Amino acid sequence: MSNKHDTAIIRELAARVAEIAALPVQEEKRTLWRQLNALKPARPMVMIDQVCWNEMNLDDELTLRCADPECRGYEEFLRRTLYQWQRFPVDMVVEPFIRVPKAISNTGFGIDVHEATVATDPQNDVVSHRYENQFKTLDDLRKVQMPQISHDPAETERRLAVAHELFDDLLEVRAWGVDPYLSLWDPIATWMGVENVLYALMDQPDLMHGLVGQMTDGYLSMLDQLESQGLLCGPQSLIHCTGAYTDELPAPGYDPAKPRTKDMWMFGLAQMFATVSPRMFKEYEVEYASRICERFGLVYYGCCDPLDKKMAQVRMIPNVRKVSMSPWVDQERGAAEIRQDYVFSRKPNPAFLAWDDFDAEAVRVDLIATRDICAQYGCPLELILKDISTVRYQPQRLFEWAKIAMQVAEE
Repeated sequence: MSNKHDTAIIRELAARVAEIAALPVQEEKRTLWRQLNALKPARPMVMIDQVCWNEMNLDDELTLRCADPECRGYEEFLRRTLYQWQRFPVDMVVEPFIRVPKAISNTGFGIDVHEATVATDPQNDVVSHRYENQFKTLDDLRKVQMPQISHDPAETERRLAVAHELFDDLLEVRAWGVDPYLSLWDPIATWMGVENVLYALMDQPDLMHGLVGQMTDGYLSMLDQLESQGLLCGPQSLIHCTGAYTDELPAPGYDPAKPRTKDMWMFGLAQMFATVSPRMFKEYEVEYASRICERFGLVYYGCCDPLDKKMAQVRMIPNVRKVSMSPWVDQERGAAEIRQDYVFSRKPNPAFLAWDDFDAEAVRVDLIATRDICAQYGCPLELILKDISTVRYQPQRLFEWAKIAMQVAEE
């Protein structure tokens, strides 16, 4: 159990979060997200995620004061929630509950990453990687193991007991299962290195089909295990970095004790396929990812990968509702392809926050261009600022971006 000092800190923060979570604006924002996700938006929606928190600590507000590691985890979440709500809330929703992760183990595919890393800022967890290639011949496919899922109910109960002691009478405590993020190619990039993968797609197609096929089978087996053991999470607030509120999920027949994949959002992407042809994208990503996505209720597809030239293939993936439009797309082409069929999930370039000087007018022009293109083609729009690796230790830049984005969205 936690000590009195830590408990007092957590309860004081939780009381402030509970007050914010009870404000009527939270349900107003959920409604706006539901409208967007139903492809009938009242206005563009705005989110900020993946913040360089190491550069944000104004007035020591983010400094952790708890001693116990478990309490520090909750403290960090609460402090960041309060900080963001006060300074760059945009369309975030503050929930009246705390998620307590169930004690779930996953053996994974049995492959360790062998890499060298380089950091530009020792305070920042964003680093460069160079990966060693562990898949050179068909024999190497024997390294891939099938993931095994297990649950430790006693540890889950212990975690819940701690959370109840910390949060009871303030925030609801929810035992939280797995919110699956099943990328095929991100892990392969770390097992082989991106350049090696791209060459192998051309030079060793049997190896690459073998690898991605085994991974797909492994993920599907993992989902079966999570479903049968009742270890999937409940209705999501976020999918990737955007609001997940929808009237379409969970599916009919939902049992909170045994969530199914069809009750949930899924998030898919193939970022390193930015440079491959649409035909190769279909052969190596769409054919395999579709087997996973068809099991889910709704799908958010894409991340940093520019998909404006690959929408014909993205349309083949089942249950897609939102499509990422990264900083590297031709927005007009993307909008012409998406039209009213999906949410145009725009990722404004975080580099605007990283230049020597912050140019607020350039930010405004950039966001208005996106808004106007989407209006022209009738695209439901969300603006998702993410991957913010630096604001040059000037947090005000982010606060200013948030203010401008909300003005553009509400005009």
